[in-house]
Amino acid sequence: MEETLRKPHREKESTNKEIAEIDAEGRVWSSLKKTLVIITTTSVVLLALRNTLTYHLQHFWGASGNFWQHQWDKILDLCGHDEFNLLVYGPAIMSYCVYWGVGTLYLLLDVTSLHSFAKRYKMQPGTNEPPQFRALLKTFGLVSFNQIFAGVPFMSAGYYLLQVRGYDRSQQLPTFHWVLFELSIYVLFIEIGFYYAHRLIHHRSLYKHIHKIHHEWQSPIVYSALYVHPLEYTFGNMGPVLLGPLVLGSHPATMWLWSALATMNTLNAHCGYHLPFFPSPEAHDFHHLKFNQCYGVMGILDHLHGTDKNFRASPNYARHQTFLNLTPPRQLYPDVDPDAKAIKGKTC
Repeated sequence: MEETLRKPHREKESTNKEIAEIDAEGRVWSSLKKTLVIITTTSVVLLALRNTLTYHLQHFWGASGNFWQHQWDKILDLCGHDEFNLLVYGPAIMSYCVYWGVGTLYLLLDVTSLHSFAKRYKMQPGTNEPPQFRALLKTFGLVSFNQIFAGVPFMSAGYYLLQVRGYDRSQQLPTFHWVLFELSIYVLFIEIGFYYAHRLIHHRSLYKHIHKIHHEWQSPIVYSALYVHPLEYTFGNMGPVLLGPLVLGSHPATMWLWSALATMNTLNAHCGYHLPFFPSPEAHDFHHLKFNQCYGVMGILDHLHGTDKNFRASPNYARHQTFLNLTPPRQLYPDVDPDAKAIKGKTC
């Protein structure tokens, strides 16, 4: 009798286990397909941009031959062909210029008359309109400290690691197709490195000491991208970016390009706006809003580990795409309750 009662229970457990295995397998395949789509799309876009940009620049300056090689030769002369300058100060200056230059353009959407147009694309309406001046100054200060006093020493350590690993020391630039291949590998490394580092600092024993600073901005603005504890900046942000070039032993020019692309990506992820024609920042904005969702960069490992379950069930996921028209995403995919007031996340 007792055995008869246990049998349905065992069958139920077996069925649940099979369902879990099928679900896990489905997530793996879905993640692999998403990885392929992201890498292929990114490569095609970069190739098209490179060809278009090269055409216009060569005509504007009247350059002949390989335009990009000429520019790299000028950089080598400026650096005195010094490897330390190329591998430490070069990427640091590139990242610094992109961060504050591109970041300022985003910030103008918050603090100028452009906001009347841009607020239609705000992911958390009603927040940081405009950001508090004192909070901005605090953010500027910590970001500058990180870039100078944490970033440069970390890149110096990376320089010595590259000396041991070895890297492409050729004065000749690598072919653009090889650069695309390396960038594709970098994307995978940063997804792995950032996801697991990010989940680690969300652990309760580390969060209050390190990562809590970054989450002061529940509704992020562009410059909150690097508003982090110096330890997080070096090992959680810069570490995953350096991982790919270090493993592949890449050319310094490729590292410069990757530094700029990674910086632009994190700026877009924290800008607070889902602008048309731009990659969607919905996932990371949702992470700031909900705290325990969407830890990764591309969402591949989030999907694999199920840490995007709530995100996928939200209207934010429907809006998580690049829009090629001017209609605001929240208008195309409104919240479940159209009468609900806009979410007002905590500002700094």
